Amino acid sequence: MPIPFNKPYITGKEIDYISDVFRAGKLSGDGEFTKRCHQLITEKYGFRKVLLTTSCTDALEACAILLNIQPGDEVIAPSYTFVSTVNAFVLRGAKIIFADSEASTGNIDATKIETLITPRTKAIVPVHYAGVACDMDAIMRIAEKHNLFVVEDAAQAIDSYYKGKPLGSIGHLAAFSFHDTKNIISGEGGMLVVNDPQFEKRAEIIREKGTNRSAFFRGEVDKYGWVDAGSSFLPSEITAAVLLAQLEKTDVIQNKRKQLWELYYERLKPLAEKGFLQLPQIPDYATNNAHMFYIVLNDLDTRTKLITHLKSAEIHAVFHYISLHKSAYYEKKHDGRELPVADKLTNTLLRLPMYYELTTEQTELVCKSISGFFAK
Repeated sequence: MPIPFNKPYITGKEIDYISDVFRAGKLSGDGEFTKRCHQLITEKYGFRKVLLTTSCTDALEACAILLNIQPGDEVIAPSYTFVSTVNAFVLRGAKIIFADSEASTGNIDATKIETLITPRTKAIVPVHYAGVACDMDAIMRIAEKHNLFVVEDAAQAIDSYYKGKPLGSIGHLAAFSFHDTKNIISGEGGMLVVNDPQFEKRAEIIREKGTNRSAFFRGEVDKYGWVDAGSSFLPSEITAAVLLAQLEKTDVIQNKRKQLWELYYERLKPLAEKGFLQLPQIPDYATNNAHMFYIVLNDLDTRTKLITHLKSAEIHAVFHYISLHKSAYYEKKHDGRELPVADKLTNTLLRLPMYYELTTEQTELVCKSISGFFAK
């Protein structure tokens, strides 16, 4: 039987909750299921304010509006990330100043950030790659010193921690993803987290097309109107219903994923010790939410041949990001600095199948196939 790279896990409650939505007769956003998701997330992680969005991309775009990003502003972000991380700020006219990554984690190299700051710098956007925390103390110190905002791209980082603090709770703002490749899913979907109180009220307005509609429904104003720039970032109640079913099973889902991650690590450790590949590293300050399991090969040719080898065994393994500073859209806008770690990860990182329904036997099979490749 083929082993796919990803398979969305359905808990069984999703259909029941979707039926409840239809019976209640309210399908548009900010209904009962959205409120229940907000409450559950807030109670579990202690975020100051959470707002479900239609995607993590939309949550990041809301962040860019909240920060009043203007043409000419500069935003520091890793090159090794998904395009949404920076596209949200490009849409507001910002120039992206790309930072290199750590070889050990794939996260932004905090030691390289300060040299990139200019009088035009407005924000730093660390991405918690594979759900593993960036060095947030160092990043927040730099931000405070230079009066910059920090937006955590926590797309992959639900239920992961930095020195006991939930990821997404440290920066001024944060964005999460519930896309069906993530640990907790709603098909498409995301979440904006507001940790700085100065952004609380405006975040609601931006999310509601630039209107104070939410305040009106709470009885805080006698009518609502257009009071700011904004967009329609609310997910439907159907999306929220799916998400609630998932959130209620967070611990179950996470425990299984961590078991699979540990099995991969133990089985592939001998290959790492022989120098055939590099395994993920979890810093002492971080926890592992088992979002993905990846290996880093020694060169592009080895990765290409290993992908083909696994495919012949009906195992679907995939590479990840292409360095954004070398993308067709941004290469000419980049300042020309070499970012060697981002380029190395582009050419050598390989993600292995990881999903809730992956069995121990299938995981063993993937590891045996990789071992067999290097035995040749």
